[in-house]
Amino acid sequence: METIEVIDMEDIFERLANRLCDMNNELSMTQARIWVEYLWEDFETTRAKAGREYEGKEVTERVVTQWINSYGPRLHEFVSNNPRYEHLLQNEDRRLH
Repeated sequence: METIEVIDMEDIFERLANRLCDMNNELSMTQARIWVEYLWEDFETTRAKAGREYEGKEVTERVVTQWINSYGPRLHEFVSNNPRYEHLLQNEDRRLH
């Protein structure tokens, strides 16, 4: 069953990265995938630190989709305004999860 879960997550990440690429032609597919993984992990970590109960990947996917819909076209500008995150997109050959 764990293998199915991994494949399912890969499908979700790929779908979200494709959506982000469609919305922002400044990002490569690799950069979009990095952003998707970062947003996903950030949301889940923030909720956990706040003591919120885990509500499943469906909730996280919905929130990340909302963020992509809202900020996707300008997400590349975030790095130029926030050098703290520049490392996320510097090396496109970076191994993804």
